[in-house]
Amino acid sequence: MSSIVGQRIWLVGASSGIGAALAEELHRRGAILAISARREERLEEVAQGRFATVALDATDAAATREAAAQVRREIGPIDMVIWSVGYWHTFTADEWLADEYETHIRVNLLGLGNVIAATVPEMVAARHGHLVGIASVAGYRGLSGSEAYGATKAAQINLLQSMRASLSTKDVRVTTVCPGFVRTDMTETNSFPMPFIIEPEEAATEIADGLEGGKVEIVFPRRMAATMKVARVLPERVWAMITARLARAS
Repeated sequence: MSSIVGQRIWLVGASSGIGAALAEELHRRGAILAISARREERLEEVAQGRFATVALDATDAAATREAAAQVRREIGPIDMVIWSVGYWHTFTADEWLADEYETHIRVNLLGLGNVIAATVPEMVAARHGHLVGIASVAGYRGLSGSEAYGATKAAQINLLQSMRASLSTKDVRVTTVCPGFVRTDMTETNSFPMPFIIEPEEAATEIADGLEGGKVEIVFPRRMAATMKVARVLPERVWAMITARLARAS
């Protein structure tokens, strides 16, 4: 078991949804927090004076480096950095939206890369630290309407797996978080069924429990995790038939 008490945590993407709920949960468990997001006024609402706030657009590499430096000035060396930023806009291949595809890559992948660049090298030098990336079960298999989002989530999962291997000899831990559907601003516009959907507070509890339990992968809710893990191992032909049927139905 790994205690969160006294851990200096930088939570990037904490102005709403899972990130905001997770900030509350980690604070309740005794963490020392700095939170970041683009919307400074929402950060202040979440923090309520209890933890440091650093406004940040993570797609800006220079701003991310400066934000990390400010976090260190505010709370000290970063023990854990949590990536909770996500961009989602559904579109399908038959109506390809090049600008939306680029935005998904810029936010979900390049933004994560900027946060990694601003934190992990210092962790490696100190031989101490923990990188936590919130991806999604959407990255397990391709689904119609998730061409951009699913692709970036699959890339995040692969990236974090690779980093876990690379950093295993440097005493830097890497945890991948893959939620199913969570009721947030990002999902409230979805018009399709969202099975096993949970509230952000439940997601935050799952993540915090997983971190304290030393898990390298945290997947929830349980029924969604089981469904997608089965989907992961289905033969390509079978998965193609299932997803084509779902696409026609929608």
